[in-house]
Amino acid sequence: MMCSTVSRRRTIAARACGRIGLTAALSFVALAALPAIAHARTALPATTGAQATAGAPATIATHAEAAAAHELVFVRDGNVLLLGGGAEKPLTTGGGAARPRWSPDGKRIAYLLKNRLWVMNADGTGRRDLGAHASGGADWSPDGKWLAFAAPGCTGGPVVYRVATSGEAKPEVLFPAECKGQPLPTEKPEPARGGTLSERIAVDDTVSWAPDGKRIAFRGGMCESIYDACLTIGTVAGAGERAVATFGGGGQQSGSASVPSWRPDGARLTWTAGGSTKLTVIEYDPATGGKRTLGKPGDRELSYRTARTAYLTGERDGRSWIFQLDPAGSTRTALRQGSQPDPRP
Repeated sequence: MMCSTVSRRRTIAARACGRIGLTAALSFVALAALPAIAHARTALPATTGAQATAGAPATIATHAEAAAAHELVFVRDGNVLLLGGGAEKPLTTGGGAARPRWSPDGKRIAYLLKNRLWVMNADGTGRRDLGAHASGGADWSPDGKWLAFAAPGCTGGPVVYRVATSGEAKPEVLFPAECKGQPLPTEKPEPARGGTLSERIAVDDTVSWAPDGKRIAFRGGMCESIYDACLTIGTVAGAGERAVATFGGGGQQSGSASVPSWRPDGARLTWTAGGSTKLTVIEYDPATGGKRTLGKPGDRELSYRTARTAYLTGERDGRSWIFQLDPAGSTRTALRQGSQPDPRP
């Protein structure tokens, strides 16, 4: 450990070190290794949540009709693709890519390539390695000058850093406060070689920067000194932390919360919850603490475009598909085979 030895850190380290091999090994590939087959060019069903539950007949939407409204990036076969107007364009080749995320101005895309943090232009040109390894997807500051990301750090568990998108500065610690001033460790997470989807999602260290620029949501945090798993909202100024989802410890049920995503107005936060049943998407109201489930069992990694339009990964015919969802009414439309969608702002 690079930090001084104190009781609380020993508690975190004891838990983290028992899990760090799994976390480092599984988090990056959380979904780059998902099976993907060329999508079928047939009509797709658009179903409401009630229809999906009751098995009612679905209305039909073509790929172009379903995808024409907005552009988004997603991952299939370990490559980043751009979908717009019903057409696909590969932005990377060769595999190993994951967690694409648009910049606030819609001109650049951050993504992981074999555990390293990269940035490219919206058309796939100008690829640049920012010189930092990460154990989950990064997210942009609202002004586009910084990327926040997580990697193993001084506690032995995930630590949140930021790095300038210009690539001119070394990463610096944001959370936890006790790790500030510590450098990014030289050891990098290794791609996963196995594990179930739920196991990979549970240790995915993707972070989400709030639209107000003041908060970042991330898996883990100082709450791991008490709980087996947790998700935290951290305040950038002062490095304060507030756990908003906790599992294990203190008699609580086991589970996980990961892959957070803020709504563009900052009024809601979602994450992917795991436990004894299928993965689910939870929407959280930071003002009231209220929570509700969005979508269907098996859904994961939701990304908002507006309060009424979001994209997520769900299941279709036993494979991962991208769906467009209305969070207010649960209307969903299948778009493409793939995962990790992020809509262009």
